Amino acid sequence: MEVLGASGRALRLWRAARRGWAGCRLIATSPATQLSPTELTEMRNELFNKEKNRQLSLTPRIEKIEVKHVGKTDPGTVFIMNKNISTPYSCAMHLNEWYCQKSILALVDGQPWDMYKPLTRSCEIKFLTFKDRDPQEVNKAYWRSCAMIMGCVIERAFKDEYMVSLVRAPEVPVIAGAFCYDVVLDKKLDEWMPTKENLHSFTKDVYTLIYKDLPFETLEVEAKVALEIFQHNKYKTEFIEEKASENPERIVRLHRIGDFIDVSEGPLIPRTSTCFQYEVSAVHNLQHSQSPLIRRFQGLSLPTHLRAPFTIWSKLLERSQKMVTEDRTKPTEGITSS
Repeated sequence: MEVLGASGRALRLWRAARRGWAGCRLIATSPATQLSPTELTEMRNELFNKEKNRQLSLTPRIEKIEVKHVGKTDPGTVFIMNKNISTPYSCAMHLNEWYCQKSILALVDGQPWDMYKPLTRSCEIKFLTFKDRDPQEVNKAYWRSCAMIMGCVIERAFKDEYMVSLVRAPEVPVIAGAFCYDVVLDKKLDEWMPTKENLHSFTKDVYTLIYKDLPFETLEVEAKVALEIFQHNKYKTEFIEEKASENPERIVRLHRIGDFIDVSEGPLIPRTSTCFQYEVSAVHNLQHSQSPLIRRFQGLSLPTHLRAPFTIWSKLLERSQKMVTEDRTKPTEGITSS
């Protein structure tokens, strides 16, 4: 009796190819429908973990680095850390609990850095919080992270019979009023218009991720690795090529929460539990004449450090329902919306 369907056979063949053709690059020869969403997730995580382990193996012995803290409190403290292993969060643990709980990003020699991204050299470090005088980098990281969480939920919210392709999360400023993620849904859903119940269901799934307190992992990879991971999503492969062309090493940055992997420049917040108030607030159609139809999912969130009373939250939520654009700092009326 045949137990595996077409998608199951495809995954089995993919694994065989990985074993038998270790030196060859895998090329997708058929549409992404050959793998179910569950199997795509498994494949991507296997490739992500393989590359992560490969990079760790490049450091056969532990090499020490000096990390000097240059923050307002405890300035001049020097940490002896492990190169390519220790992270800014590791340094925060050597200070006190306040740094562990409040730090959203680090500045490593002046460069914004994820709290869980390994340190690669001796450096100076400073921790950033939402309460800093200029929280611009922190706010941008928070918006990016909220968009990635929403992308994770949308990709998995529909039944397996419907293909959902994440396009990208446009970089919009916090003052636009909402973060967003562009998505192409199955053509059979072109007439679908989200109801309030649908949006509430998306939001409920987001809170499941928030309560799990998942860390945002960072992995910098060569473009060819990222292309293999996202070989079944043409929008992601185009985005990867675009980002790879911006640096001579063709390095692309991946992030992972749980088992969801995405392409993001980062940096991102440390954990999903940094989010407190969160709402998937609207869905807009970006175009009518072209095929396929791109939907812009939008949301609003505030972190646990900056909670808002109900009346203010309601006003912010209403504003977040207007379509945001990349080239404007103010929300605009959408073409169609929920």
